[in-house]
Amino acid sequence: MSRTTVDYRSALSYLGTILKSLSLAPLVPALAALYYGEALLPFLVTTAAMAGVGAGLERAETDRHLGSREALLMVSVTWLVVPLFGTIPYLVAGQGTVAHPVNALFESMSGFTTTGATVLGEISFERHSRSVLLWRQLTQWLGGMGIIVLMVAILSELSVGGAQIIREESPGVSIEKLTPRIQETARALWKIYLLFTVAAAAVFYALHLLGLAPNMDLYNAVAHALTTMPTGGFSPEARSAEAFSPAIQWAMVAFMLVAGTNFALLWYAFQGRPSRLTGDSEFRAYLFVVAVVGLLVSGLLFLGVGLAETPTNVGVIPGDVENALRQGVFQTVAIVTTTGYASMDFNTWGEVAQLTLLFAMFLGGSAGSAAGSVKIIRWYVVYRATERQLFTTVHPEAVRPLRLSRGTVDESTVQDIFVFVFLFLLLFTGSTVLLYLDALRVGLDITSLEATSVVIATLGNVGPGFGLAGPMNNFLPFSVPAKLYMVFLMWIGRLEVLSVLVVLTPTFWRS
Repeated sequence: MSRTTVDYRSALSYLGTILKSLSLAPLVPALAALYYGEALLPFLVTTAAMAGVGAGLERAETDRHLGSREALLMVSVTWLVVPLFGTIPYLVAGQGTVAHPVNALFESMSGFTTTGATVLGEISFERHSRSVLLWRQLTQWLGGMGIIVLMVAILSELSVGGAQIIREESPGVSIEKLTPRIQETARALWKIYLLFTVAAAAVFYALHLLGLAPNMDLYNAVAHALTTMPTGGFSPEARSAEAFSPAIQWAMVAFMLVAGTNFALLWYAFQGRPSRLTGDSEFRAYLFVVAVVGLLVSGLLFLGVGLAETPTNVGVIPGDVENALRQGVFQTVAIVTTTGYASMDFNTWGEVAQLTLLFAMFLGGSAGSAAGSVKIIRWYVVYRATERQLFTTVHPEAVRPLRLSRGTVDESTVQDIFVFVFLFLLLFTGSTVLLYLDALRVGLDITSLEATSVVIATLGNVGPGFGLAGPMNNFLPFSVPAKLYMVFLMWIGRLEVLSVLVVLTPTFWRS
């Protein structure tokens, strides 16, 4: 007779420890609430709920064991449960569309998974308090480098199985161990992440002080730094990055590029080994893709080929080199890194430019970065493996290991990458059909392009799509079942599909 082999009590116990530690996070917007004279209750209730439930779960198991299955379960459940608690400030505050439980869950999951898709019907300080909007920004920052990576960095009890649980959570092919101890590696990654977050806030605010960004006050500088480095894209401004000057938009491009880079390579650069960054094949491919797509989109905008004939576009971009280059490069970087900011409403662009952006949504940033989607390294390995297959078809006697700058890629890793890409595209295709049919069921008028963009925007943690889910719109019009399904897509997409699918199989739970 088969029996359950997963020690789920240990997984829940570790989840309790994580919730207790994260219960301090709502105190950050609580301080903002004190400063602005706003309600403290939403954050105090959240802190109490997380601490109380966490303490209860922590007692589920005294002799905690964390094997490979327990690590998988703990990571998957953590990324589902933490966003559930993240809904509390929205529900208690009772402001706007996120006062509805499903909308609150959508916004919270979108925040922690750094997706950036929103169901806020109106984004303004008149409709939502500054402290609640800051909580929205903070959820993305916490999820950017990874909740589990943060917990390994600060909790010694997680350091024993830290390598396993980081591997299950971290975006990309694998986690690179930078130091002999995995806890020190986690701390190094978070130090780099924190350093660039502070740098982003400082640069944004400095541009304001220099008179180059009038509305980038200290609040906006901090808020946008919190969502630039995790490649999240939430903004307290209704028009996203369009609300700011060209100087701010160029600064955002620079920090989004950094956020889409493997943080391990940035660590090596800070350690006096910049050649590890500049000589990395994935990093070079990442910059090449951004440059090619960015220049293509910029060229379309400059020539007016990619623009729809609308009053808002006539005479704005065509022929203006700086404007076309800035809009094209900004939007390309925002989409490739899955940040999801918008420097203008690309719904007003023509189909050629929009299809180019749709293609870019599947690319993703580097492994080991905060970016989502498939990742450049996987596409690079697929390309090299296909190239090798074509060669060995002609020369069957040849033996050609697949090499990258980091060394030889073993065949099991190549197989894993092909399986991931297949499952990702399969889930994307099936989900597109489901959401399109659901839209027809409720009488929601969307095109196939819009349905396609909505799925890749949530599954790839990209953020905005096209049409009614475009950068200046929101996902509010979709039905409750559709929004819950998109919550599932954001969850499974953040954990790179396989981690969640494995937990959902009967084999995982049986010997």
